[in-house]
Amino acid sequence: MLRLAISLFLFALFSVTSARSFVTTRPGPIDSFLPKHKLEGASVCSYTVIIKTSCSSVSYTRDKISIAFGDVYGNEVYVKRLDNPKSRAFEKCSSDTYKITGPCMRDVCYLHLLRQGSDGWKPENVKVYGSSITSVTFYYNLFLPNGVWYGFNVCNGIANANDKSSQPIIASVAAM
Repeated sequence: MLRLAISLFLFALFSVTSARSFVTTRPGPIDSFLPKHKLEGASVCSYTVIIKTSCSSVSYTRDKISIAFGDVYGNEVYVKRLDNPKSRAFEKCSSDTYKITGPCMRDVCYLHLLRQGSDGWKPENVKVYGSSITSVTFYYNLFLPNGVWYGFNVCNGIANANDKSSQPIIASVAAM
């Protein structure tokens, strides 16, 4: 009976964790990151991005928040400003959901955030979902520095710059 319980526990554990990736490395500054420019003709996919603001963040921020994420093949989604400054997005202890369209990609292996302003902001985590990717969660849980791309890069390879089928385009975003 104990073996059966352990087997069921392990099966449930692996079933749940295989559906979603969790990035547990610590985020850091991305000194040489420049978002990619828009190219026409790439296949477009839809992504859902959920950003949870920490309960120890400022009550809300009017700072400009940008996001970029992509895959190992150089496909990238970039949104210059996620929120409407009058929307009171990114309030502490809240989650904000965005529908973003961008190039179809393989699994997301990097995600960077940029905060520009004087209010400050502490994201807890960022989740990215899409029909063509495995869902992934990036854990920040720290105040982002001002004017610095900050995040994760867990890619294990480099995109082939000559492969026109994997060239990125800039994404569009709609708040939900």
